Amino acid sequence: MKRVSFVAWVMAGVVFMVQAPFAMSSNVEPADKASAQYYGLPDFSKLAEENSPVVVNISTTKKIQRAKHPQFQGMPEELLRYFFGIPGFGMKEPPSGGQPVPEQEVHSLGSGFIISEDGYILTNNHVVDGADDIVVRMRDRKELKAQIIGTDPRTDVALLKIDAEDLPTAKIGSSKDLKVGQWVLAIGEPFGLDYTVTHGIVSAIGRSLPDDTYVPFIQTDVSINPGNSGGPLFNLAGEVVGVNAQIFSKSGGSMGLSFSIPIDIAMNVAEQLKDSGKVARGFLGVQVQEVTSDLSKSFGLDSPKGALVGQTFPDTPAEKAGIRAGDIILKFNGQAVNKSADLPPLVGVAKINQPIKVLLLRQGKEITLTVKLTDLDKAEQLSSEEAGASKNDRLGAMVEALSKEELEALNLPFGVKVLSVRDGAARKAGILPGDIIVTIDFQPVKNVDALRKILQQAPAGRSLPVRVVRNKRSLFLPLVLGK
Repeated sequence: MKRVSFVAWVMAGVVFMVQAPFAMSSNVEPADKASAQYYGLPDFSKLAEENSPVVVNISTTKKIQRAKHPQFQGMPEELLRYFFGIPGFGMKEPPSGGQPVPEQEVHSLGSGFIISEDGYILTNNHVVDGADDIVVRMRDRKELKAQIIGTDPRTDVALLKIDAEDLPTAKIGSSKDLKVGQWVLAIGEPFGLDYTVTHGIVSAIGRSLPDDTYVPFIQTDVSINPGNSGGPLFNLAGEVVGVNAQIFSKSGGSMGLSFSIPIDIAMNVAEQLKDSGKVARGFLGVQVQEVTSDLSKSFGLDSPKGALVGQTFPDTPAEKAGIRAGDIILKFNGQAVNKSADLPPLVGVAKINQPIKVLLLRQGKEITLTVKLTDLDKAEQLSSEEAGASKNDRLGAMVEALSKEELEALNLPFGVKVLSVRDGAARKAGILPGDIIVTIDFQPVKNVDALRKILQQAPAGRSLPVRVVRNKRSLFLPLVLGK
């Protein structure tokens, strides 16, 4: 389960609110007659019984070195990630001049669910990321080896395949039909405890989270813990409406804030992974901001809505279609854009090189333009090369050189600016767009060429200290590069 740091408020009145409806009733039935239906609550027992066979346990094995954190030897990586904030804690290469360190196997647990009779399984990318061995355990305790068909770190979705036939399959619903307040149920393997069932309600929909631009999450108060990752979220009809993916917590355990990937997005990704092993995602080429109450008045809107275009980047689909800075995007591909965070997911799932209608508000008048999106990954690659970033891009970020004036304003002798962060080492390290990279492993990053050379020579698997300047404050981040 991915964890995002969050400050949780605990209200003492919650217990009273839950118990009050029962305590105020003077005609309480005897205990042997009491039931969920009597108190106006749904009975989840049949739902759990019918859908448990489609949920699987996913255990992974990674080979790492012991040297980095020997005090945590033998602990599951899932727990290390959430309770101690240690992602991929091993060193794959010995320190300079040191002797090779024997490898150890680290095990991690997650959940998944069967989406086809011939053995395709949907789960989270972070459940299987970097795994050397993946084992799927079925409801009848049968264990089968799984192979990765494809992964998409941007949406945190992974598609696995086991060699089996005539399997029970999950009933796929639609997250578009979800409403706030509806009952939902999760089945998973929290902390490795088989087939645990928890329930709650939909707390919010279309929730945008940091670094998850392309997923409008379903927020629930369902109890989700490490090990639930990749498990299904059901509605009362027994349909999967989401894939459990993240929690907000300081302790690593459930605090009533859980987030699931909408099943419509997850299945779209799964289908692309099955067909081609990768995901093609649309690219528009605009920078947008929220339309505040004051801005809505100045633009002649009755209420705040839409995505305000702050900048249109050159030689992009947006510029070619005639979208300008100051336009407010109200609809994209027939879907309403109520807030700026609604736009990226709509662009991401839209078809590439197909005509798409965009409804704009320009100087008080609504106009409709037609745009043809390009592939996001290809657009980023071209932009990265234009900015002078390393072509193999071990960092996973687009950077540009800083002018002498910019360096003087920041009171820095050198450094390069991060324009955008893709899936990779930079994102895992916590590097953000706008950061100035000053040193990597204490080597000065004087320009883009210096950055490229440092990245080419840097060892894989070792945690390297990276000094960045963010909002004129200096901080160090741990960077672990791949091969």
